[in-house]
Amino acid sequence: MEKKRRLSLPAWIFIGMVAGILAGLAFLKAPDFTTEWIKPIGTIYINLLKFLVVPVVVCSITAGVISLQDLRRVGSVGVKTFIYYMFTTAVAVVIGLVVVNLFKGSFQPLSSADLSGLEYTAAEAPSVMDVIVGIFPDNLFGPMVSSDMLPVIVIAILFGAGILAAGDRGKKIGALVEDMNEIVMKIMMMVIKITPIGVFCLMTNVVAVNGPEIVGTLALVIGIAYLSYLIHVVVVYGLSVRFLSGMNPLKFAKGIYPAFICAFTTTSSNATLPLNIECCNKMGAEPEISSFVLPLGATINMDGTAIYQAVATVFIAACYGMDLTIGDMAMVVLTATLASVGTAGVSGAGMIMLAMVLTSIGIPVEGIAIIAGVDKIFDMGRTALNITGDATCALWISKLERAKKASKAVAK
Repeated sequence: MEKKRRLSLPAWIFIGMVAGILAGLAFLKAPDFTTEWIKPIGTIYINLLKFLVVPVVVCSITAGVISLQDLRRVGSVGVKTFIYYMFTTAVAVVIGLVVVNLFKGSFQPLSSADLSGLEYTAAEAPSVMDVIVGIFPDNLFGPMVSSDMLPVIVIAILFGAGILAAGDRGKKIGALVEDMNEIVMKIMMMVIKITPIGVFCLMTNVVAVNGPEIVGTLALVIGIAYLSYLIHVVVVYGLSVRFLSGMNPLKFAKGIYPAFICAFTTTSSNATLPLNIECCNKMGAEPEISSFVLPLGATINMDGTAIYQAVATVFIAACYGMDLTIGDMAMVVLTATLASVGTAGVSGAGMIMLAMVLTSIGIPVEGIAIIAGVDKIFDMGRTALNITGDATCALWISKLERAKKASKAVAK
């Protein structure tokens, strides 16, 4: 007898998402019920993912550095990764500005009465020097306890570099780290198996709570943001996957799907990191590359957030009756791109980035209050876009490193 074919994890995740949307629509008149009884189950799922983030980052990056076997190679991979992330972020801002300006005529200025009641206090953005100093921790465990990812990444890189520098005497510790990495990955797979349940619970609550609010102009702005996300995925990531990584974009879409849906529902790049590593490895990324590139991307790569900055800035400016000049838009591109690094690892980075962009071109920061109520809807798409960009980078760097290995083998 043939065994019945079981549904794959991506299929179950899709079923969970659709079922969550339908359940959310059913509970539109009782959102408090979903918040009190259904959302907590999704929160447990997110907590399990977040619990894994620090062990995954420490073990995977340290093991990845050890696997690279050469400190110069670590530096080379790091520079290429950073350049890729900055380039795609800048392109993302441009795409967002182009698309939102096509629909700008549909935005109506708000009355002075509506604007006078707006209040929003933006968190203070750290200075450049504060960010640089904060990257280097003053103790080993503080950043791990607070899940401050940039210092955790630095700790893991330094630890891996130290093991490499120790030579033969570091091999035992290196083997232990690789064993620990394997154990953490097994735990990760256990948690990933309950993703469909987590997706269902989170999606149910999001739809039930936000459904009535997504109307009128806000629905248009959300639609513009998601259209920009789609264009960025199809054009930028599609071209990257096809021509830089040599992969069929449809194959990539199928491979990244589980991580994409996880990011869409959890709205957390860090929480999605374990699943993203798994997806990239299955698509052919080198494990040592994905273990190094993806945690870095989860912290500094913000293509989706950059598009959100562009769309939100033009919309808020329109609400105040302001027209942005070409110079203003150039400043938006520059500020949003640099802010993606300047606010890396900072809680609420998206709102801080938006406040920085608005301030840079003289738009009242209080305007953030206009869209703050539906920020969760924006966040779902931008987080999914962010982790997709991380994956494209991991595949490209993996291809470069394989080619480099092959050329060295031929030379020998």
